[in-house]
Amino acid sequence: MSPLVGVLALQGDVREHVAALKDSGAEALGVRRPEELGKVDGLVIPGGESTTMSNLLRVFELLDPLTERLRAGLPVYGSCAGMILLASEILDTRPDAVALGAIDMTVRRNAFGRQVDSFEGDLDFTGVDGAMHAVFIRAPWVERVGDDVEVLASAQGHPVAVRQGSALATAFHPEVTGDRRVHQLFVDMVRAG
Repeated sequence: MSPLVGVLALQGDVREHVAALKDSGAEALGVRRPEELGKVDGLVIPGGESTTMSNLLRVFELLDPLTERLRAGLPVYGSCAGMILLASEILDTRPDAVALGAIDMTVRRNAFGRQVDSFEGDLDFTGVDGAMHAVFIRAPWVERVGDDVEVLASAQGHPVAVRQGSALATAFHPEVTGDRRVHQLFVDMVRAG
C-alpha cells in the first residue's frame, strides 16, 4: 500500500510537491488542519517564506500537533523555508520564528542572497547516482550540523542537503526540476517508518 504523505498547504509549492510525491509512489494530501496532520505517514514542508509560515502554523493551530508528531518520529522533508523551520537554530530571522528542532543544525535564512541572487547548479548528492540539478531561490544554507546529522550535498562550501533520522531537508527546490530523486528518497524513508 502507498504511504499517505502530507504537504503542509499553508504557502509555497504545494501543488509541485504533491505531483512529485505521486510520481514517487505515494498518495498525497494537503495539510491545513490538525486532523489532516493526524492522518499522514510523513510530511513535506515546502518552500515559501519561513516567518510567514511560522505565523500560519500558529493561526491554523498546527504548531503544537506538528511539534508532537515530529517528536514522535513522523518522517518529514523540508525544502528551502521547510529546511529553515526544521532547524534547531535559525540565524537572520525574527524572534517569533519557529524552529521545530527536527534536525540539529543552525540555518541562515537567505544566505545565498536576495531574489536576484537566486541560481541553479548541479550537485553531488550522497546516495544518488549522477549529478542533481538544484534550483536555489533566496535559499538558506546550513552553518552548523550536530554529530548525528548527515550532510548529503553542499554548494559554495556550505551544506544544502542534510538528514537526521527521519528528517530530511534541502535548501533547494527539487519539486520544480522534474527530478524526483529527493522525493523518492523521502517516500522510501516514510515506507521504512
